Amino acid sequence: MRKVARARRQEPFTAFRHHLPVDLLRDSFEAWQRHAAPGVDHLPWQAYATGLEERLADLQDRVHRGTSRAHPSRRVYIPKPEGRPRPLGLAALEDKMLQQAVVTILSQIDEEDFRGFSDGFRPGRSPPHAWAALSVALTRKCVNSVLDPTLSRCRKRKNRLSSTEC
Repeated sequence: MRKVARARRQEPFTAFRHHLPVDLLRDSFEAWQRHAAPGVDHLPWQAYATGLEERLADLQDRVHRGTSRAHPSRRVYIPKPEGRPRPLGLAALEDKMLQQAVVTILSQIDEEDFRGFSDGFRPGRSPPHAWAALSVALTRKCVNSVLDPTLSRCRKRKNRLSSTEC
């Protein structure tokens, strides 16, 4: 995907379900925690691992044909230190695998467009990387000013049901 994104920078990606090989689905499955709670389908990781190759081939076939449908997520709330509960959506195991596979594909496409100094929400990057880059820029370059756009919290409009963090 990264090679295609690099070679065809001006072309939009309109569909990528044909770029979803069984190997990527297997990697997505292996990335999940083996002892995590089952999702809305009540299917634990170990049970899905039984007959894994057949299940992955079937999932890939359903995705390629466009017949794979996500299960409705189950909403649960976990407590936060400040007192408000945090909503979580528990997805089915296959939905989690497909989400991880899509993240992998989109990351490969987007990585070709990001600048080298862009650190936010990228694989292998973190706030310490950003601070190190800022330190280098401030000590080696002629800098007239620095803008700190950090927002500690953003709130939705008051007429929304809940507030959210940025």
